[in-house]
Amino acid sequence: MPLVKYIQHDGSERQIEVEVGQTVMQGAVDNMIDAIAAECGGACSCATCHCYVDESWRSKVPPANDIETEMLECAVEPAAGSRLSCQITVTDELDGLVVHLPESQY
Repeated sequence: MPLVKYIQHDGSERQIEVEVGQTVMQGAVDNMIDAIAAECGGACSCATCHCYVDESWRSKVPPANDIETEMLECAVEPAAGSRLSCQITVTDELDGLVVHLPESQY
């Protein structure tokens, strides 16, 4: 299974195996990573699964669609690399993906 590294705002890290076909958000929720609230359950309608894709991975992650781009306007402190983790589907090619988590989703 591909590994995804979640880096908390305080710098602590967790590497999680996430099944191919699951989202980065689901990997976080299944492993109790509290920085991903995921209030809408992955429906791309709340922006509480906001993350920052590490710069070294941005070109490897498919781009955000229009709906995700609009939802990111609701995220707290959007920045370069901002994505909704519910919209990043894990593939074998994303093995080693690094995402940084915001201090707060609200």
